[in-house]
Amino acid sequence: MSCHHCPKTCPARISSPRRSWRDWFGSRRSRDAGRSTPLPTVALVGSPNVGKSVLFNALTSRYVTVSNYPGTTVDVSRGQMQVGETAIAVLDTPGMYSLMPITEEERVGRDLLLRTPPDLVIHVVDAKHLGRMLNFTLQLLEAGLPVLLVVNLIDEAYQLGIEINADRLQKQLGIPVVLTAAARNIGVQELKCKVADYVESSRVSSRDRNRDRPDRISVRKR
Repeated sequence: MSCHHCPKTCPARISSPRRSWRDWFGSRRSRDAGRSTPLPTVALVGSPNVGKSVLFNALTSRYVTVSNYPGTTVDVSRGQMQVGETAIAVLDTPGMYSLMPITEEERVGRDLLLRTPPDLVIHVVDAKHLGRMLNFTLQLLEAGLPVLLVVNLIDEAYQLGIEINADRLQKQLGIPVVLTAAARNIGVQELKCKVADYVESSRVSSRDRNRDRPDRISVRKR
C-alpha cells in the first residue's frame, strides 16, 4: 500500500528515476490518440554537402528534435511533414557515401536504414556530380529498400551547363526522380506530393494484401 502523506524527503520519492523525454512523449501520444498507428517514416540519405539538411528543413517546418544515436555522439534529426491530411515522420540520417561504413556516421546511417527500415528512402544527390553518386543509389536498391531519388542543386548544375533528363533517369533506374533546388524551394512541393502518394499507395496495397490473405497462414517477410 502506498503512503498518502509521504514527505518530500521520502527515500522512495528520492530514488524514483526521472522519466526520459522518450517516455514522456510516448505517454503523451498515447493519451492523445490511444494506441495510435505509428506515422509512416521516410529517411533522407546522402553524402555530405548535397543539401540534405536544407531539404530536411524545407520538408519539416515544425516538430523537429535532435538527439544522439544510442551509444554514440552522432546527431540524428527527426521531424514531421504535413501534406494535406497526411502526416509523415522524416528522419535525417548522418552523411554517408555507401552502405559499407568507414566512419562512425556511416555506421549509424547504415544501422538506421537496415535495422528498422523506413517506409521510403529519399536519396539526395548533387546534380553536378550525379554519375559518381548513383552507385550509392544502386546499393540502396540492392538492399531491398524503396528509394526515391532527389537530384538537388539543380540550379547550380544549370549554371554549369549541365542538364538532367529526369524522365530518362527515372526509366533507367525504375524509381521516382525529382529535381530540386531546396535552398530556393524549387521542386520541394513536387517532392512532398510524390512522398504522400507513395505512402498512400503503400497503405492501400497493404490493406489489399491483408484482405486477400487466407486465415491461419503466416507470411514471412523476405
